[in-house]
Amino acid sequence: MARPIDHGEIIDINVLGSLSVCDNGLSIVPTAPKPRQVLALLALRADQVVPVAELVEELWDGSPPRSARTTLQTYMLNLRERIREALVARGDGHTSPKDVLATLPSGYCLHLGGGSVDFHDFERLAGTGYRAMDAGDHAGASRRLREALALWSGPALADVSVGSRLRTEVDRMEESRLCALDQRIDADLRLGRHRELLPELTVLVSRYRMHESLHGQFMVALYLSGRRSEALKVYQRLRDMLVAEAGLEPSPAIGRLQRQILQSSPRCCRPVSRPRPTG
Repeated sequence: MARPIDHGEIIDINVLGSLSVCDNGLSIVPTAPKPRQVLALLALRADQVVPVAELVEELWDGSPPRSARTTLQTYMLNLRERIREALVARGDGHTSPKDVLATLPSGYCLHLGGGSVDFHDFERLAGTGYRAMDAGDHAGASRRLREALALWSGPALADVSVGSRLRTEVDRMEESRLCALDQRIDADLRLGRHRELLPELTVLVSRYRMHESLHGQFMVALYLSGRRSEALKVYQRLRDMLVAEAGLEPSPAIGRLQRQILQSSPRCCRPVSRPRPTG
């Protein structure tokens, strides 16, 4: 078994946008699509063993060629060559590429050393925002959640072709981002920033046309801004979309919000919130 890399070796990983994997500031990301795919899965599971079977499934989606394992080994050699070039460029003569990208009996492991993964930073900051919300500190929640969301520069792994394994990871990250966005908007609504939110929510409901929580928040922001009829139109557009494209009626929660707006009830000042991540 390869030894863990020492604290002088630092791998920094960014996945919240384009893939970036740097060895002490020097990129080790290959240009070829499939080696990038391999590195992306290793990066998302940094400091964990990724089984060969999972890598094969990611690359060939259940229909691997006879040469799958040999080809995978070639990709690992390619990645280690990128690591070796980074080590040489910074004059590190004692660290082996196999110390950074280790081969283990069941698979491969990319060691972080003292480095970081931006998605982990996002989860940490979002967690402090959720705790602030629970404590009634809406200003603190808004601030922390904005900091977390600022780590995103685009869709997760925007420049990587994804198979079934990476698709699951990307979907999980995007769901976490939407939850943080939902909670940040909720915090801002509670701080009376409904007018400031209208341009952002206009864009968001156009992008996520069947996302009930965002539509509910848009309805609340419009209602609190004195635009009751427009809030009701947002509900109607959402209902029409859900019925036409999914054969579904809106959820009971957003139905209640629509009725509260119809009745000009003070209860409609509470937006419809989505569940937070539980992991």
